[in-house]
Amino acid sequence: MLTDHWPIAGLRLTTPRLELRVPDAEDLAALADVAARGVHDPAVQPFSVPWTEAEPAVVARNTIQFQWGTWARWSPDDWNLQFVVVADGEVIGTQAISAKRFAVLREVASGSWLGLAHQGQGYGKEMRAAVLELAFTGLGAEFAVSEAFEHNAASYGVSKRLGYADDGIERLVVRGEPMVGRRLRLDRASWAAARGVPVKIFGLDPCSEMFGLAGGEG
Repeated sequence: MLTDHWPIAGLRLTTPRLELRVPDAEDLAALADVAARGVHDPAVQPFSVPWTEAEPAVVARNTIQFQWGTWARWSPDDWNLQFVVVADGEVIGTQAISAKRFAVLREVASGSWLGLAHQGQGYGKEMRAAVLELAFTGLGAEFAVSEAFEHNAASYGVSKRLGYADDGIERLVVRGEPMVGRRLRLDRASWAAARGVPVKIFGLDPCSEMFGLAGGEG
């Protein structure tokens, strides 16, 4: 079985409304379809890498290639864990956490997107809460960081509701114009105080070495 050699493939998180799982081929096809249908208002670019600015077929193909690439580049000192987010049996988007030198720094970053048809229903908070539970409870993280452009009120609001604090700004160029990204940081105590979404974690024990944690450390 694939999980005998690549245990990450068996990792799964559940919340009251959602399942987050590492995608198989069918999940990737469904995710590509969601991406092709659109994930944001074309008038506003919420991503620092403008991957959505292409024809739908190209966006779909690039979505699949990006997901494959995260597996190909994985190492215990530099990993990017991508989940598909599933509601009522339908893939609706993706949620990720990533880290470099996690065993030493104990810090993760997060990123996500939802298809346009699935936004505004509270899924963003629930899926972020799921990976924060994985990070803090499952892996023993001490910090989680995120970033959102100043116009991205939805992402910023999710972070604030989950206990993140402002952590400075970064100036970036998007569509040839300067944009301000707001950095946010969550420590373990603030996460515990704001924690409110029930999350279950499945399949984590065999994955410790892949996260740079020896002997089940977490």
